[in-house]
Amino acid sequence: MSRRHPTQTDYSALAEFRYVLRRFLDFSEKAARKAGLAPRQHQALLVIKGYRGGDPISVGDLAERLVIHHHSAVELTNRLVESGLVVRLHDENDQRRVLLCLTERADERLEELSGAHLDELSRIGPLLSQFFEEGDGVMKIRLPG
Repeated sequence: MSRRHPTQTDYSALAEFRYVLRRFLDFSEKAARKAGLAPRQHQALLVIKGYRGGDPISVGDLAERLVIHHHSAVELTNRLVESGLVVRLHDENDQRRVLLCLTERADERLEELSGAHLDELSRIGPLLSQFFEEGDGVMKIRLPG
């Protein structure tokens, strides 16, 4: 597949898109810290809560969703368990497999943080929408030029 050469308009669009994403990530990190969580802990809680409609998630799947190594996900899980935010369960079908669920305390924190994130996304939605277009009922990236 041949790749086209970026134009100045392409560079400007990519830079603006990256800027909008970075502003949202900065908001998210600050909101997590204000709620007493490390940003990675907040991300983990969201992954656990949102996984396959609320099903428990394995440590391996958590690692994949956070794009971190398995041993890092184990360490993160240990910290979440010690903080009273996550409980470990053994898979009924495979006792070697550990599954993770949020505690009520984590649910409460995540609900507050997610509400703030939804508000922020509503606020920056118009900035993000300039990079997307709907066609044939599918959202597509709007390329410049």
